[in-house]
Amino acid sequence: MTVMIAPEMLSAMDGIQWHRICRVDDLENCWGEAALVDGRQVALFRISETEVYAVDQRDPATGAYVMARGIVGNSGTRATIASPLHKQVYLLSTGECLGNPDLLLPVHPVRLEDGAVLVGLAGSGGGAGA
Repeated sequence: MTVMIAPEMLSAMDGIQWHRICRVDDLENCWGEAALVDGRQVALFRISETEVYAVDQRDPATGAYVMARGIVGNSGTRATIASPLHKQVYLLSTGECLGNPDLLLPVHPVRLEDGAVLVGLAGSGGGAGA
């Protein structure tokens, strides 16, 4: 099992409901895909065979649901996503905006199990438990 989330965010994982979204192989490397998870729009990004991130699909700067169409990149060794609208760059692990500390992109923990991608949402309703 692999959990993709910044270590400082692990303590917030109590009460997480896990949702099976797709197979890792269904995601293209360095390309975003949108998913509806328990009524919430989430953007998934596969960076490598063992590295998948999930963030809100909603752009914090504009409110538009477009983040899956953003540009995947990096800041040093940290994976990033640039908003397709105004190009704000966010760390995929924490949601921190590198150009504007007032913006934060909500991130969600991801588990990879038996070739499947599971996304955790806090306080969500039903879903595939794991």
